[in-house]
Amino acid sequence: MGEAELHPEELSLVAALREGDESAFLEVVRRYHSSMLRVAQVFVRNPALAEEVVQETWLAVLEGISRFEGRSSLRSWILRIVANRARTRAEREARTEPFSSFGEEGESEAAVDESRFLPADHPRWPGHWSAPPSAWADESLLTRETLELAQKAIERLPAMQKQVIVLRDVEGCSAEEVCLALDLSDANQRVLLHRARSKVRAALEEHLEPR
Repeated sequence: MGEAELHPEELSLVAALREGDESAFLEVVRRYHSSMLRVAQVFVRNPALAEEVVQETWLAVLEGISRFEGRSSLRSWILRIVANRARTRAEREARTEPFSSFGEEGESEAAVDESRFLPADHPRWPGHWSAPPSAWADESLLTRETLELAQKAIERLPAMQKQVIVLRDVEGCSAEEVCLALDLSDANQRVLLHRARSKVRAALEEHLEPR
C-alpha cells in the first residue's frame, strides 16, 4: 500500500502533520490515544509506565511522520510504534514473561481440553466435539460481571495470546494490523487468536451455561 492508496482523510491528516498543524495532531491524539494506551498496557503492567510509553510514541510519531511511506494505515503504523516501544520497555523493566509465540520451546499446547472431543478410534466421528460449546444469549455477554470475568481471563493469558486478542477483539484491529504491530505471520496470528479465544470462552462457560 502506498500513500496514494490511503484513504483521502488519512492523506490529509498525514500532510497536515508534516506541516506541523497542531489541530491535526490533536485530532490524531483524540482518535488513537486510548487505543495506544491499552496496547501499551498489554506489555507494560504499570499504568504510569504505559502512559510514559505512549508519550514517547507521540514524540516518535511527530519525528517520524516525514518518513511515513503509507505501506499501512496511519493507525497501524502508530500502533506498531507503541507496541515496539512498550515491548522494549517491558523487557527493560523485567515486568513481563519472555515473549514467545507459542510458549516454552517444544511445548505443544491444546487450545481446548481434549476431553471435549471424541476419541480418535470413535466409529463415526473421530475427533469431533463430544461436548460442543453451547450458544449463549447475546445479552448474557454484556453484563458487567461477564465482562469482568472476560477481562480477568484475558489477563491470565500468555503474553503473545493476550496481545493478539486485545488488539483483535478489544481494539478491533484487523488481522493485517495485528501482524504489522506485533511482527507476526498471518498463520501465527490466527493460531494465537484461536488459542486465546478458546481459553477465554472456557473461562466463561461455567458462568454462562446452565447448571
